[in-house]
Amino acid sequence: MKKIFVYFLIILFFNTSLFADNLAEALLKAYNKNPKLNAERENINISKEDINISKSDFLPTITLSGTKSKEDTSKLTNQSGGDASITDVDPLTTSLLIEQTLYDGRSRNADLEKNKLGLDVSKIKLLKVEQEILYQAIEAYTGLVLANNKYKINQSNVNLFERQVETDQARLEKGQISVVDLAQSESSLAGANAKFIEAKNEVVTGKLIYENVIGSIDNINNLTDKLNFNLKLPESLAKANEISQKNNPELIIAKLELQQAEKDIQIAQADLGPSATLSFETSQTEDLSATYDERDKSILKATVKWPFYTGGKNRATLNKNKNLSNQKRLLLEDAITSNRTTVASAWSSYQSSKSLLNSVRSQVRAAEIANEGITVEYESGLGRSTLDVIQSNTLLLDSKTSLANAERNYLLSQFKVLESIGLLTAKHLQIN
Repeated sequence: MKKIFVYFLIILFFNTSLFADNLAEALLKAYNKNPKLNAERENINISKEDINISKSDFLPTITLSGTKSKEDTSKLTNQSGGDASITDVDPLTTSLLIEQTLYDGRSRNADLEKNKLGLDVSKIKLLKVEQEILYQAIEAYTGLVLANNKYKINQSNVNLFERQVETDQARLEKGQISVVDLAQSESSLAGANAKFIEAKNEVVTGKLIYENVIGSIDNINNLTDKLNFNLKLPESLAKANEISQKNNPELIIAKLELQQAEKDIQIAQADLGPSATLSFETSQTEDLSATYDERDKSILKATVKWPFYTGGKNRATLNKNKNLSNQKRLLLEDAITSNRTTVASAWSSYQSSKSLLNSVRSQVRAAEIANEGITVEYESGLGRSTLDVIQSNTLLLDSKTSLANAERNYLLSQFKVLESIGLLTAKHLQIN
């Protein structure tokens, strides 16, 4: 039985130095293929076109048009006052119109600056979603590895209790143990089978989550357990807060959206004032009548508009944009407060998971020593009962499972700190 437990411990071995080359590959796959991320990348292209649209407002517009109509007039009056008639007049008119805005109260400038800020927002939103997807991918990958390890652990546990039952059946026949002892072993085997079934279900669930976030996977056993990332975390909570102020996407987005709202105020203010345009139009009309075969016309026109009264629409728009600006300012204040809480929470979880991991490791070492001693005493007939062995095995199994969970939680807490300060990116992790 001692040999069995040595084999059992080897299978159960699990620590954070494990978590693998494959994790980087999985993150890269999610980074390149995740639909939500690709949608955000497309949004950047949309923002770039918004800038091009704003730039076009500074350039003149040129419109070429042509019309052709058919007229059938039965009665006209000529220049001498007599009757005349024209039938089937078929005029063709072509025109060229050039228009240029000369002044608009800097509305175009504000709109261009707003859309440039919009591009910055799109880029930061991409980083925000990138962090979310990468963390989800880390959860999915480590979750599946953990589920698979638990599956193997519980499979070995079932094998262990099957051998325990076989041993106890043989010892019962020799009169070395009672029927109660055998029943305890059989009960433990039934419990081990139940946990094994649960472990199998966890693998199925883990695989579904993995494929949803990262993509398809052919063989779960191909996932390796090594972590090649050199996670450089801040040395203190104060340093974490300092980094977060510069890098947290939520904060940056809130600041940029406030600046956008201020540009909307400038646009609304410009709409209350005058605007000036200059236009030039040239046209040519053929077959106008029986008298004129062709007429050319050129018009140079300067236009000044001042929206003196619009039913209060422009003023209401200005007030609305001022209110939106105040809203964005309040949301920025809230984002600053929330960010401090988020960073502090992530840092606290990191510290507590580290302490818990050390405690669980000590628990496992103690359980291993105790289990080895109880197993030797049982096999030597030194007074240890079947129940003692079963309880020792169960304690060791539970402690090893706790260790696996603690290892994963500690790893996740480190990535969570990086996410809270805005550094859980492909660039920072050096995977792209």
